[in-house]
Amino acid sequence: MAHSFADISPQIALTPLDGRYRAQTAPLVDHLSEAALNRSRLVVETEWMIHLLDQQVIPGLRTLTEDERALLRAIPEDFGAEGIAEHAEIERETVHDVKAIEYYIKRRLAGTSLEPLAEVVHIYCTSEDVNNLSYALMVKGAVEQVWLPALQDVIADLNALAKDAAEVPMLSRTHGQPATPTTLGKEIAVFAHRLGRQARRIAADEYLGKINGATGTYAAHAVSVPSADWERVSRTFVEHLGLTWNPLTTQIESHDWQAEVYADIARAGRILHNLATDVWTYISMGYFRQRLSAQGGTGSSTMPHKVNPIRFENAEANLEISGALLDSLASTLVTSRLQRDLTDSTTQRNIGPAIGHSLLAIANIRKGLAGLDVDADAMAADLDGNWEVLGEAVQSVMRTLGVQGMPGLDNPYERLKHLTRGQRVDGEGMREFVRSLGLPEAEQERLLALSPATYVGYAAQLVDHLDAPRA
Repeated sequence: MAHSFADISPQIALTPLDGRYRAQTAPLVDHLSEAALNRSRLVVETEWMIHLLDQQVIPGLRTLTEDERALLRAIPEDFGAEGIAEHAEIERETVHDVKAIEYYIKRRLAGTSLEPLAEVVHIYCTSEDVNNLSYALMVKGAVEQVWLPALQDVIADLNALAKDAAEVPMLSRTHGQPATPTTLGKEIAVFAHRLGRQARRIAADEYLGKINGATGTYAAHAVSVPSADWERVSRTFVEHLGLTWNPLTTQIESHDWQAEVYADIARAGRILHNLATDVWTYISMGYFRQRLSAQGGTGSSTMPHKVNPIRFENAEANLEISGALLDSLASTLVTSRLQRDLTDSTTQRNIGPAIGHSLLAIANIRKGLAGLDVDADAMAADLDGNWEVLGEAVQSVMRTLGVQGMPGLDNPYERLKHLTRGQRVDGEGMREFVRSLGLPEAEQERLLALSPATYVGYAAQLVDHLDAPRA
């Protein structure tokens, strides 16, 4: 019988994010792993204790000394391999992860000056008070410290490429067919601009939190300490954690902010997917050459001439997986039966994979872009083989003169259609047609001087919009 891989130690990863692609997604472990969740819970519990005591919310209890605050804050800071194992051991007894956190903290207060105050740990809290704040801290950290900087790195790469290629003329394709030329830089700038907008949206997203009891009413709080202004205590604590206070909830924080963040990340991912497919197409058309050293490894197992665009294909696939997970998170987390059900508990444990696949895709796009060289000669040859794209320019000049009253320029669109539709026109054929129109000398000379490579309008200067100040 074959060996069971489940029995091998150290454990074999089930998902590629923790196996094959571990190096690219490892930074998220500090934010979106189960261990990170428990560390965030420790932060919330210890900061809540500090908040209550320092604000003297509970009559008769003293404030903390600096050493005692440091002691409490060291609990999450010191949470490492031994702490993870100890918490797991406690949870096996409690069969409740948040209760295990409470007991874990109380163990560390034993024998210290805080032992008499140990019952302040988790006081007035339902588990969801701790969990919603913990997830908000986790997602905020993952997005702001890992995912968003990675996206901004891609945007910087695209900005640089757009500026370098701002004046490199390129044949456009609409519906896959030759169309009005552009420049490579302008096309790349479009993606940089689109992604920049999404980055700014995501940077402005809110991360909400609540700490208001078992059904969002402060019932236990009000009956225990009726003299306290519990809404103020709640608000100032949530804001102390760097989050936005949600004043109206059920037992759970409604997770609407999560749906908003995930929708924004998914949208950015779909723009990245569009970038990957377009760059893949440019590679197939010869507009980009791939450097084998930058792409890495063998291009094909049987065809030695090939350098496959694997970075962009990998990015496509991972963005599709990420988008599906993010969509699922966004659609399911905004609903909960009455005060709450536990579907959100299981669902939120998949935030890591959702953002992890996106982060992996970004890493591959950056590697792919770094391995590209622009082939301006290939683009020039393509342009020179498609003189019919100047039909738009010629008929627009004819139409302009016609509406200004010049005779003999009727039906410009139809005349150009007869000349160009479904057939190739070379440079001499286009110039001969222009000469036959009897245009004024200035317009005729302007059109005769035009070529597909120079018919790019404002494309190059449009790239400058990437440097425009943003509100």
